[in-house]
This record gives sequence, structure tokens and C-alpha cells, in this order.
Amino acid sequence: MEKEQIEIYEKARKRVKQKKRLYYHFIVFLVGSFFLIVLNTFFKVGNQYGEWFKYAVAFWLLIWIFHFINVFVTNKFFGKEWERIETEKLMDKHELKSDKLERELIKKGVITPNDKISGSEKKTLNH
Repeated sequence: MEKEQIEIYEKARKRVKQKKRLYYHFIVFLVGSFFLIVLNTFFKVGNQYGEWFKYAVAFWLLIWIFHFINVFVTNKFFGKEWERIETEKLMDKHELKSDKLERELIKKGVITPNDKISGSEKKTLNH
């Protein structure tokens, strides 16, 4: 396999793992919620607090919804691929600014076209 194919495969494999964990979390939520309801309703555990299972199930559902959003919304839009693209954009933008500054310095006669200036030196000259 080529490096690109391996990368695609790894991304797909990680995505499948995320979805698998989410589905597993949902099943545990259903079974756990049923268990909490049975504990409170039939075995009268924590009966002095009333129907406490409703709050526990609601809280657990809220956690599951956050998990869902993380897998299907946040990760899709703000995942590793998004980070890579944004980093490349910023690097390209910095390179353009750096080249523009270098052309201006050449035009002003501060440097010659043969001079090699590092990014940190350009930053110092710019400020």
C-alpha cells in the first residue's frame, strides 16, 4: 500500500472505532437506565429521594448526547484533517507575508536578492 492509502485506512479505522464506542455507550445507557428504573421502582432503592432515576437517566442521556455531538459533529468539522488544513493555510499565509517583506527589503536596498534571511530575522526587521 502507498503511504496515502495507509493514511486513509488509518483514518477510516479510527472513525469506525469512534462510532463503535458511541453505539456501545448507547447500549450501556439503555441497559443501565433500565437497571436504575428497576432498582428504584421494584427494589425501592433510594426511595426516600423519590423517583431519583429520572435525574440519573436524564444526566446520563445528556452525557451521551455530548458524546454523539463529539463523534458526528465536532470531530467531523474540527478533526485532525481540519487541523492539518488550517495549519497549512497559516503556513502559506506566513510564507506570503515573508516573501512580500523580503521583496520590500530588496527594493529598499536593505538586502540583496542573494541574501538568505530566516523567518525570525524577517520578523525582527518587520517590527
